[in-house]
Amino acid sequence: MIRFATMSAAAAVALSVLSSLPASARTPYDGAWSVVIITDRGTCDRAYRYSVQITDGIVRYSGEMGMDFRGRVGRGGSVAVSVAAGGSRADGTGRLGQSYGGGSWRGNSSTGQCSGRWTAERR
Repeated sequence: MIRFATMSAAAAVALSVLSSLPASARTPYDGAWSVVIITDRGTCDRAYRYSVQITDGIVRYSGEMGMDFRGRVGRGGSVAVSVAAGGSRADGTGRLGQSYGGGSWRGNSSTGQCSGRWTAERR
């Protein structure tokens, strides 16, 4: 009986210490990012800038435009994202570091095939 009470008290102390620690990101890439998408080939708009949020490695669009933005950041910072809006769709890959990242994308729209590069900066 004493052993159980001692273990319960120790567990309560451990839980109270852990709950008082500041919250931390679940992945090193979690947080707000600003992404610039640049068209190098095709007739898509020349550049776009988006705010995205990464939570638990899942990439989400933070804006108000009607876009389906899906993506994931792997443990080593590898990124795979798919964006769709209206009749357009683009897929991007690349890598994130602690504060910056970049990669390439390819897609199609009502104006044809497009491709280019993207850069990201932590906010």
